[in-house]
Amino acid sequence: MQFNSHYNTLSPKLYHHQQPLPLKGAKAGHFNIALAKQLNWSDEDIQAWVEICSGQKTFAEFEPLAMVYAGHQFGQWAGQLGDGRGLLIAQILDKNHQTIDLHLKGAGSTPYSRMGDGRAVLRSTIREYLAGHALNSLGVVSSNAVGFTSSDQGVQREKLERGAMMLRTSDCHIRLGHFEWINQYQGDLLTEFTQKCIEWHYPKCLEAEQPILAFATQVIQNTAVMIAKWQLVGFAHGVMNTDNLNITGSTLDFGPYGFMERFRPNWINNHSDHHGRYTYQQQPSIGHWNLWNWLNNLVPLCPAEFDKEQWKDALATCLEHYEPTFLEHYKMGLNQKMGLPSFHKDSFDCAMAFLRILQSEQLDYTQSFIRLQNKEYETIKDDCLDRRAFESFLSLYDSIRKHQDTAELDAEMQKANPHYILRNHMAQKAIELAEANDFSEVDRLFQLLSQPFKKQPDLEQPQDLGPLPSDVPEVMVSCSS
Repeated sequence: MQFNSHYNTLSPKLYHHQQPLPLKGAKAGHFNIALAKQLNWSDEDIQAWVEICSGQKTFAEFEPLAMVYAGHQFGQWAGQLGDGRGLLIAQILDKNHQTIDLHLKGAGSTPYSRMGDGRAVLRSTIREYLAGHALNSLGVVSSNAVGFTSSDQGVQREKLERGAMMLRTSDCHIRLGHFEWINQYQGDLLTEFTQKCIEWHYPKCLEAEQPILAFATQVIQNTAVMIAKWQLVGFAHGVMNTDNLNITGSTLDFGPYGFMERFRPNWINNHSDHHGRYTYQQQPSIGHWNLWNWLNNLVPLCPAEFDKEQWKDALATCLEHYEPTFLEHYKMGLNQKMGLPSFHKDSFDCAMAFLRILQSEQLDYTQSFIRLQNKEYETIKDDCLDRRAFESFLSLYDSIRKHQDTAELDAEMQKANPHYILRNHMAQKAIELAEANDFSEVDRLFQLLSQPFKKQPDLEQPQDLGPLPSDVPEVMVSCSS
């Protein structure tokens, strides 16, 4: 590995050094060898992956640390938070010379555990491992994982479960909540911390007349693009607290997430979310709310040439980039999924008409786009109670598509519509087998989700292609992990 350590050069007030506490009887779960090679792991590192991914082996070049941060959780100020069960164990350069964090989850309690045990269970570890892989394969920037290990050690949740560890990778673990913590508890660190964030993650902003405003704008736009991509693949994060969004706009912290199946925009995929704050349809507005809160933490960085009110106005202007950025990428992506020309004035309205049909008829989001792509119009209509509504949509759809080469539009559809998403019941089957020491289903799903846009008849199973029957209870997912 080629180390590129920088977070540990910041003030030690921002972290706590400690070694991971390995679980008893650690054993191999699953290893992402392609990612390990992308991270320039040596043959020796690859051979020792179980020891690295279970906290038994760390690196002399980087002393592991737990970060401290704060956040708003479910809209309420939660005070000091931090890495309660995770440790940053290295920062390395990948083959593209990008700095990547190696973050070990389930590594034991830290000063930020808040009465927690610092552990992760096999169930939540598998869900995060597969989700990060799935999103990256779908073209949504996300954390990923080199591998995970299970163990013989029990961890108490609602019941006693098997403990596990996972080595997560991300381009950044600096969260919006880092700024909230500094502003609340160590304001004197804000200037240097912000400067370092710009140098490490947005160096081109240093060339701007006002680097902080350029930095804020980039964070806002990247977050808007990320959430637009979530919406397009039907991903619901489930717990969009300010401590669960980072400054680079890459997906972080998979807990009670879900890939939407039947198109229900108000679906509560996190059963700890009693008021539906983090439903699929709320994600764009919650992203805006989180960024508005984050910008307030940049107010103390007012330059000498601004008065405070001018600076607040300038920061507010940065936030004005959020909505148009989101809409641009969402509309463009939705038109691509539909096979509609983006230049046509009625394309987006036509796409929204299709979504209204999916919602009213409770059709599967992912497979409905595949059917549309395959021109299985009669099949879709047969699933509709309101057949006239579909016929009306199809008439408009065909009339718009005549304005561009349909072969070109069809090719774009194939790039945008996955055959496979990680449905909760798919993950649950893999978890149940893994708890019995059978990781074959984890491996099958890992392979299937590696190429979601390619039909894989030799790997797929019927349950991969649709929701469970309506009389079967859905898999319940909460914040417990």
